[in-house]
Amino acid sequence: METEQQEEKKAKKPKKEKIIATVGKRKRAVARATIRQGKGFVQVNNRPLDSYEPRYVRMRIQEPLIIAGALAENADISVNVSGGGIWGQADAARTAIANALVQWSGGKKLQQLYHEYDRSLLVSDPRRTEPHKPSRSTAGPRRKKQQSKR
Repeated sequence: METEQQEEKKAKKPKKEKIIATVGKRKRAVARATIRQGKGFVQVNNRPLDSYEPRYVRMRIQEPLIIAGALAENADISVNVSGGGIWGQADAARTAIANALVQWSGGKKLQQLYHEYDRSLLVSDPRRTEPHKPSRSTAGPRRKKQQSKR
């Protein structure tokens, strides 16, 4: 009798939904992407990607989705981006989305496609702006006063 009750409890347990969270960075921008089973909806900062402006930035964020093809149509992706400027945020978002899709697929094929297209899809760019130096800090980090020959 006890075994029947235990079997019923096991049968009633719902399957855990597969959710993957990844991070992408570019300059000061940090993007956190969450991917789960769905119908292909993509949101950036709680706005649909289709309404994201400017158009060229939207196209840049869509690159990993286009390369992934049918795989991206079976998953919902939500991206939260903060910090940096609009281009830094776009590059951080595309890195986070690409990494999420690679982990979601579980295979090396998509990772290889991304590497062949653009390595920055999978690897965050480590470059940062140079800090300003003392005395002429508003002009820039390496700006010097012009020197006269005579």
